[in-house]
Amino acid sequence: MNELELKKLEKKAHELRALCVDTVVWAGSGHIGGALSAMDMFTLLYYKYMKIDPSNPDWEDRDRFVLSKGHVGVGFAPVLADKGYFDKELLKTYNHTGSSLGMHLDSTKVPGLDASTGSLGHGLSIAIGIALAAKINDKSYTTYCLLGDGECNEGSVWEAAMSAAHYNVTNLITFVDRNKCMMDGPTEEVMKLEPFADKWKAFGFIVKEVNGHSMKELSEAIEFALGEKSAPVVIIANTVKGCGIDFMENNYKWHYGGLNSEKIQQSKESLNNYYNKRVKGV
Repeated sequence: MNELELKKLEKKAHELRALCVDTVVWAGSGHIGGALSAMDMFTLLYYKYMKIDPSNPDWEDRDRFVLSKGHVGVGFAPVLADKGYFDKELLKTYNHTGSSLGMHLDSTKVPGLDASTGSLGHGLSIAIGIALAAKINDKSYTTYCLLGDGECNEGSVWEAAMSAAHYNVTNLITFVDRNKCMMDGPTEEVMKLEPFADKWKAFGFIVKEVNGHSMKELSEAIEFALGEKSAPVVIIANTVKGCGIDFMENNYKWHYGGLNSEKIQQSKESLNNYYNKRVKGV
């Protein structure tokens, strides 16, 4: 990744974080903490790696993405809108009665959405099915799946992981947004996950553990995973809940919330400061 490309990705991630805040404001509230922690992964996948055509969202050879942590639709819907799958004006109706954009996005209503999710623990199984279908149908597309770390409390995640290794599903790349917080508190207090990487290894995965806010580290891990054919790869992305907004960062109480006029102003200022700090290091 050259410097120009990196700067473009950093700028896009910043714009999307700001649009996520706007969407939370229009909705009245939303799962903003986990949306912001995942935004760099959304950006890298949708603006660098994924083979997609927003003018033809059902293109059968497109890459697929399953947002297993489906509650962060308030962060993902802005990505789809920005890519042109639907008008950005629709974001102003997010989670309103009668809108096609519900809190948990519905693939029968949202162009570009490959799977309906929201009930945690099911996304990896769906993604494995999509990836296996590619093999059966001799298709070359890649399936990407993003899980939350708190979601990995669900036993169904590990049943899916076991099957991914058994069937050597290497056309699937799994991410875990390891922000170490869930709705009720820190993950290690609610239901301990560590040694997390060792658990994935025990289930037959190759593990790449990276800074989930480093475009370079994420990109290197994706490049590795795209070329790896001996076993499925999981990328554990160490992230910050509420990334970019200082009063939200690492605070599980911002798993879900709303913003008054004072907090909106603070959020925008904090995001600008965070972006300026990041691009100085590019």
